[in-house]
Amino acid sequence: MKNTINTTKAPQAIGPYSQAVSINNLLFISGQIPADPETGEIVTGGVGEEAHQVMKNLKAILEEAGATFSNAVKTSIFLKNMDDFALVNEIYASYFEAGNYPARETVQVSKLPKNVNVEISMIAHL
Repeated sequence: MKNTINTTKAPQAIGPYSQAVSINNLLFISGQIPADPETGEIVTGGVGEEAHQVMKNLKAILEEAGATFSNAVKTSIFLKNMDDFALVNEIYASYFEAGNYPARETVQVSKLPKNVNVEISMIAHL
């Protein structure tokens, strides 16, 4: 059975999509950008602050679905500038238990929604 997951603790969708969808014990989380869920505004302070907000948004959606970062099996990271890889990678890693990382790819893209520097999507097992 397909279920739509929504929480006010993560930014609301800015288009015709859901924050997340679960089906057959899998959770598919839409790409999260660094929007503050309370204001809808993009956080400022550079790619480091953006990466932390993205991870907080992912965490809120995972929690709404009854999961944690330890349930993550796959992530996709989209960066506006691959020169930011090391910093984003360090911040990303800090949200997982060492050695329990999901599969992942990181790609540079020419532009992201609302002109942010980082977006991350995730698949988790429930």
